[in-house]
Amino acid sequence: MADIVTLKALCDELKLDPREARERLRAAASDAKANPELAKARKPRTLWQWVKGSKALAEAKLVLQPPKAG
Repeated sequence: MADIVTLKALCDELKLDPREARERLRAAASDAKANPELAKARKPRTLWQWVKGSKALAEAKLVLQPPKAG
């Protein structure tokens, strides 16, 4: 079975509030042009989780990164 990365684990890793992370992910998933893998992986009314090493996980991490200052 593939390793699964949950939103909780991702929030712990990036030190984010899960509520804010869900809001950002929902907004990003609704823009299929900018985040195609994230949009494909999203299933309404299900947990936010990804297969470790997937393109969707990489997009989720990019969306959840803090904005760069400067």
